[in-house]
Amino acid sequence: MQTTRPQRSSSSRRSFAAGPSNRPAHGRTAFRGPKKKKNFGESIDVSKFIKKAVPLKVKDENDLEVTSCTFADFEFCEQISKNLARKKYIHPTPIQEKSMHDIIKGRDLIGLANTGTGKTGAFLLPLINKTDLDRTQKTLIIAPTRELAQQIDDEYRQFAFGMRLFSAICVGGMPVMRQINDVRRHPNFVIGTPGRLKDLGDRGEIKYSEFTNVVVDEVDQMMDMGFINDIKYILSQMPRERQSLFFSATMPPKIKELALKFLKQPVTVAVKTGTTTDNVEQDIIRVKDPSKKFEELHKLLKQVHLEKVLIFSETKRDVERLTNDLIRAGFKADSIHGDKRQRERQRALNLFREGQTKILVATDVAARGLDIKNITHVINYTIPQTYDDYTHRIGRTGRGENMGVALTFV
Repeated sequence: MQTTRPQRSSSSRRSFAAGPSNRPAHGRTAFRGPKKKKNFGESIDVSKFIKKAVPLKVKDENDLEVTSCTFADFEFCEQISKNLARKKYIHPTPIQEKSMHDIIKGRDLIGLANTGTGKTGAFLLPLINKTDLDRTQKTLIIAPTRELAQQIDDEYRQFAFGMRLFSAICVGGMPVMRQINDVRRHPNFVIGTPGRLKDLGDRGEIKYSEFTNVVVDEVDQMMDMGFINDIKYILSQMPRERQSLFFSATMPPKIKELALKFLKQPVTVAVKTGTTTDNVEQDIIRVKDPSKKFEELHKLLKQVHLEKVLIFSETKRDVERLTNDLIRAGFKADSIHGDKRQRERQRALNLFREGQTKILVATDVAARGLDIKNITHVINYTIPQTYDDYTHRIGRTGRGENMGVALTFV
């Protein structure tokens, strides 16, 4: 990314639209900033949104930090090895290296790692291999959002290519009869969101007692989204003899309670620093007059180096209003949020991935799990509810060898 000297404006503290600079820390000591009180009782110090990027760690072609061991060390079946070689995956990521040996041994596991660290491969590869050895195995994978469920299914199909192992995806916002037909074919893997899975269970189309493995991904996000009772119910209907895997970015007390109740002597592995992405330049944009906020965003987006921009706003209504304002201002923009139909959300994501849309405006539905490459900038048009949410938002940029920029309006 090209480096230029940021320009000051009357209403914003500074602009980092042109990308990270090589200058020393920018005013961090002199400016501490106010603390913003968010809805869930967390006081967020906006000075945490100011951080200079640091040199990158060694990463693989999938934009993930890698280890010294190789996938060959896990002795996966021949077809999985071929599929990994086709994708040029040689070294596992840290969460994969730390967790896969235990999963292969059949142990229950709690995996703690930030988004974008390769958690999906950490549970898919051992479970696909396990199913290849025993075709009676069935796995239920529960994800918080439709997009993440779809992404898991996409990865599954790549890892299981040519193995005659099949999957069904069960999410809201899509025709239910097609999903019912898919699960009636008795796939080895069923991937879905809690609400739709419970609905299909209530209809008698999914029998939880048939599943010998369960993965609950992004547990902390599902708890935040109010899915905890659905998850408890689904887990309670599954056989006692099963392998259970929980993956989460954080481990609050309620998740510990859930794990103690439904997991059997779980191994806990953690690959988590608790800090934001190192190769993302972070700064704030101070707007004294709220009526000038969109004007400042407009100026920012007109700068040439904002090539692929993900903008977060707090509510669905605000996302739609901001998207319409951007389109009227001449930008190629689209939006995703929970009220949109799944086809609309998927279409918006595809256009953004392909570069046909320059700007994607989203609620926090896009903050976790989504893998959209080459996002140059993340803009927090509204301050996130928690610092953890902030970390997940800005993790969408600065991936691989690319430097990223995260800007937060305050």
